[in-house]
Amino acid sequence: MTRLIAVSALQVALALAFGGIALLVLGAKRNRAQLIHAGYGAVYTVAALVTIATIAMVFALLTHDFSISYVAQVGSRETPTIFTIISLWGALEGSILFWGFLLAVYAALAVYWHRRDPGRSMPYAAATLLGVSIFFLVLLVGPANPFHQVFPVPPDGPGPNPLLQNHILMAVHPPLLYLGYVGFSVPFAFAVGALLSSELSDDRWIKSARLWTITAWAFLTAAIIAGMWWSYEVLGWGGYWAWDPVENASFMPWLTATAFLHSIMVQERRGMLKAWNVNLIVSTFLLTVLGTFLTRSGILSSVHAFTRGAIGYYFLAFIAIVLIFSVALVAGNSSGLRSKGHLDAVASRETTFLMNNLFLSVLTFTVLLGTLFPLVAEAVRGIKVSVGAPFYNRMALPIMAALLFLMGVGPLLPWHRTTREELYHRVRVPGAVLVGTFVAAFALGVRDVYALLVFAFGTFALATVVREFWRGTEARMRGKDENVAVALRRLISSNGHRYGGYVSHAGLVIAVIGIAASSAFKLEREVTLTPGQSVTVGGYTARFDQVWGRQEAQRTTIGADVTLLRGSKVVGHLEPTQHFYQSSDEPVPTPSVHSTPARDVYVNLMAFQENGSSATLRVLVEPMVIWIWLGGLIVCVGAGIALWPRRRRAAQPAAAQAAPIETQRKRRKRPRHRRPVPAGVGAASEVSS
Repeated sequence: MTRLIAVSALQVALALAFGGIALLVLGAKRNRAQLIHAGYGAVYTVAALVTIATIAMVFALLTHDFSISYVAQVGSRETPTIFTIISLWGALEGSILFWGFLLAVYAALAVYWHRRDPGRSMPYAAATLLGVSIFFLVLLVGPANPFHQVFPVPPDGPGPNPLLQNHILMAVHPPLLYLGYVGFSVPFAFAVGALLSSELSDDRWIKSARLWTITAWAFLTAAIIAGMWWSYEVLGWGGYWAWDPVENASFMPWLTATAFLHSIMVQERRGMLKAWNVNLIVSTFLLTVLGTFLTRSGILSSVHAFTRGAIGYYFLAFIAIVLIFSVALVAGNSSGLRSKGHLDAVASRETTFLMNNLFLSVLTFTVLLGTLFPLVAEAVRGIKVSVGAPFYNRMALPIMAALLFLMGVGPLLPWHRTTREELYHRVRVPGAVLVGTFVAAFALGVRDVYALLVFAFGTFALATVVREFWRGTEARMRGKDENVAVALRRLISSNGHRYGGYVSHAGLVIAVIGIAASSAFKLEREVTLTPGQSVTVGGYTARFDQVWGRQEAQRTTIGADVTLLRGSKVVGHLEPTQHFYQSSDEPVPTPSVHSTPARDVYVNLMAFQENGSSATLRVLVEPMVIWIWLGGLIVCVGAGIALWPRRRRAAQPAAAQAAPIETQRKRRKRPRHRRPVPAGVGAASEVSS
């Protein structure tokens, strides 16, 4: 029954998606509200049906219904409940189902939120979201169907991938990644809707797309940080980023989305970069689909990738269709995408944003080239080529340093143009911080060039952020007679986009400084010890005490007791482990980490004697790692501030609130003398609020 309900729901959803597109397009062309509302109803119904299919799969996993192919592939009676649930996205078919579910929910929320938007772009946007849903529904009823019937029914299954059930972060990282990837479908749909309806003049689609882009960008940021944390906590190699192809696949759309969020400010303020912004959001969507293809086609060798599947050709065809369709739309609307403004001066904020976009685009292309080159080389010449961290570091680190510098310069420069005196007044304090940090770091013995640049440019950017907050707060304190706390709170709430962006800048700088410090000053040793022996690294002494083991429901765990000392003082007890699963020939290590704001002590159990007579430990001391996770959290907080709805108007006085409703209505009807508002501004402001 579970299988029948799920399969029927997906098949009906596919048919409704086709019907919904027809209703929406016809309704938009003929300006028929009834057809458009019926199309919106199809979007809601598709979301409900895909949700039913997803719930059915979770129910089948929890009840160990091994007659369903996906449950037989990833289920096990011994797997703990939480890991049974998250195995929903642990293999190919389940991940496609989860993707389709999130896409349908995103589409329903976007349609509900913008159903009253004026113009014809929203029906076309809804039709675009249904079109993307059709692709995933075709996969779910065809080559990636997770509900195939299995006969004879096996008594048990192998359980999910050992890496999936080795750390609770796998209940966090993949959903955040999907929420980020899938979320970019919505701004892409708004861009397509604006192009199909030729409603590009008032920039309404930009205001609608910003909300959803920030949301998806925040989820993707959190996913990248959580993935780095998972790699650091689970894989046992002591790092958090290895330029793995699948890591790169999540990084590339993050870069283009970041560029989009900056360049739309130039379009709104100066009427520039219209075609560039459309291309950026289309590229972001295509890169998310490319990332999904790289992960699920099986053509990559990665700890993140799934096994080789037949759906890779479907993804390639979908990418080609979207690319051709988007290029044709942009070419057909070339006149509406012409920029109205122009650069007035080199020393201006819009110039900084242009440079920011240029560097982000070059960095994206660099990462894309390094990711795809081995695949192209193997396909063309039949040889395996690997592109490792040295290539990315050599190519990417200078660009990242330049971006960090621009992050500090941008807020200091005004729009249009500035004078030398004004520029000096704005730059002198942050510039002094930059020079002072560089000199201090060099004096303290820092010789790594990129570490010096990161510390100097990072503190420069942080000083800029502090300056912007202080200037705004001080102005409110003087002009409105508010104390510091009230002025700061109202400053942020009055312009969440701007100051939320500054908070995200600060978080990103903190994370990058943590990355630079932990990479440049990492110390490590690998030694074999007998019980009672110790090793000293970076002022910490790790004493090996004993080897122990325990049998768990789904695995066997072998661990080591390690006492951590600072001088003669015990500062912690660590338990690095190795987990052995029946479905895997290789053990899965889980290091143990002692974290402080200054540094992490990271201990990994590399090998052991079965009688406990010795163990091989890898001990690392890495400065400021915890600031990477804290910086990522601050970035997401900044995105939340930018998304927080602004207060529409100040509260009415008590007398006005107590007045009769009739009196309030009469007051509203009184004409107000105001300057004439250009046509279209009122509607755009309503959408923005």
